[in-house]
Amino acid sequence: MDNSIIVALLGFAGTLVGTFTGILTSAKLTAYRIEQLEKRVSEHNNFARRMPVVEEKIENLFRQVTELERRIENEN
Repeated sequence: MDNSIIVALLGFAGTLVGTFTGILTSAKLTAYRIEQLEKRVSEHNNFARRMPVVEEKIENLFRQVTELERRIENEN
């Protein structure tokens, strides 16, 4: 076989290996980033579920404070 053909075939094989390695690395990175985003979305959803409960508790506290203020004003 001619040396130029062997060099061409080796270059082609190297290109294939490099391309597939790059594709696999890119796919792994994309999967990792999607996983991280899913975790953040999950944390946000948990926060969004708890927020109405916190708002309700704050409203109750404001009512209690208002009631205490009325009682103090009535005593004076």
